[in-house]
Amino acid sequence: MRVRLALLAALLFPFLLSMPPAHAATGLHVSGTRILEANGNAFVMRGTSHAHTWYATQTGSFADIKSLGANTVRVVLSGGRWTANGAADVANVVSLCKQNKLICVLENHDTTGYGEQSGAYTLDQAVDYWIGVKSAIVGQEDYVVLNIGNEPFGNNATTPGWTQATSAAITRLRSNGFQHLIMVDAPNWGQDWNFTMRDNAATVAAADPQRNTVFSVHMYGVFDTAAEITSYLQAFQTAGLPLVIGEFGFNHSDGNPDEDTIMAQAQARGVGYLGWSWSGNGGGVEYLDQVTNFNVANLTTWGQRLFNGANGIAQTSVEATIYGGTGTPDTEAPTRPGTPAASDITSTGARLSWTASTDDRAVTGYDVFRGTAKLGSSATNSIALTGLTAQTAYTVTVVARDAAGNTSAASAATTFTTTSTPPDGCTSTYRTTNHWQGGFQGEVTVSCTAAVTNWRTVLTYPSGVNISQAWSSILSATPPVFTFANAAWNGSVPAGGSTTFGFIGTWSGTGAPPAPTVSWT
Repeated sequence: MRVRLALLAALLFPFLLSMPPAHAATGLHVSGTRILEANGNAFVMRGTSHAHTWYATQTGSFADIKSLGANTVRVVLSGGRWTANGAADVANVVSLCKQNKLICVLENHDTTGYGEQSGAYTLDQAVDYWIGVKSAIVGQEDYVVLNIGNEPFGNNATTPGWTQATSAAITRLRSNGFQHLIMVDAPNWGQDWNFTMRDNAATVAAADPQRNTVFSVHMYGVFDTAAEITSYLQAFQTAGLPLVIGEFGFNHSDGNPDEDTIMAQAQARGVGYLGWSWSGNGGGVEYLDQVTNFNVANLTTWGQRLFNGANGIAQTSVEATIYGGTGTPDTEAPTRPGTPAASDITSTGARLSWTASTDDRAVTGYDVFRGTAKLGSSATNSIALTGLTAQTAYTVTVVARDAAGNTSAASAATTFTTTSTPPDGCTSTYRTTNHWQGGFQGEVTVSCTAAVTNWRTVLTYPSGVNISQAWSSILSATPPVFTFANAAWNGSVPAGGSTTFGFIGTWSGTGAPPAPTVSWT
């Protein structure tokens, strides 16, 4: 990720260069401006970066990223500038990518800001790292892209420096037997504001004997207008050279990138993009976290935009055919969820559960609506709603969604009513004192730690239960809800005191009677 200010010095001008045809390649490879799989199917990256080198225990992130529809994950690795990721660790990363049907872009972060940031590695040192972990990635060309080094030059990069170092790194990787699709980052902290990569990409591409190199630009504050974004992308397409947006965000300390145009133009042009980053950002750019504390259920504003917004990952991502993807967008909606059932109703919350939907690929989540207002989302077929208003009727439906953003028909509606907040320190405790075939006797004890002068308790039973006789209380019944108010003589309960009422009920089942939900009103 870019961490320094860079100003765009001039407008971006398209240019025209001719390139020889791509050589035959193993696995993922480039053809003109496109990335293809080994079978010739076009592959467009849609995903995010995961800072594995700093959060090596967060291996569940791979499945979480996939669950939101991504087809690619860019994995941050280190050869020693930070805790090194050795061959065994890299092999496990590749395995996690494959298990979760993600194309794996492996990047060495040690090179970030070379020439401007203390401790940064050279691209030649990055190649040393790749040679050291070669055993983990050789033979994985269908699944792995090798991103030689992240943002390998700061803002003091010269044209010969980046061009020569990048060309030499590619040549050395090929001479050491690497057959992978290679990704190279731009200088200027990845943003190429002085156009070194744009103007010399053809030279670097020609240095690859396999003609299998894709270029990566990072779009932050330098790319804050539609004109700048469009011109830069057009320059590579005019030149017939492959480009991906290897990082971008919705905000940055060096300016406000135009993420809407970035995503729309990438989709219109078939250009891959990878947002920065899943979770764990620091140094003042925590706002670039897409989920909070690696929790896939807690998407941030940026995460919602990237995964679920217009031209976002869920809407545009297509799984690689190497994993069985069809190579075509998913247009089939999930089936309608079952009618939700409400339980554990309180003054501020309730639990809903429903029969799960099915989908031709995968259901990725559910949204619960009250009219058009979304009350909550869940990755499973149940949810605990919170923040509700006391003594309020809620009529709710559930809608299922898949990774492509297709949504099901709304479920049938369920209505429940939240309870009132009980007096401070009062509780109602229910027990079944006796039962027989088709009938039972129940008892409720009202206990208070502070004095009250009246009380009312609500029992909500499943369908089929009826209560017709009560004592030590006044019963009002609208099955399955039964409300018991105090009698004239037992409404006052002293602090630390209690009172008890009872009733006779009937039900259509066998065995022990069902327990009610107990609440106050």
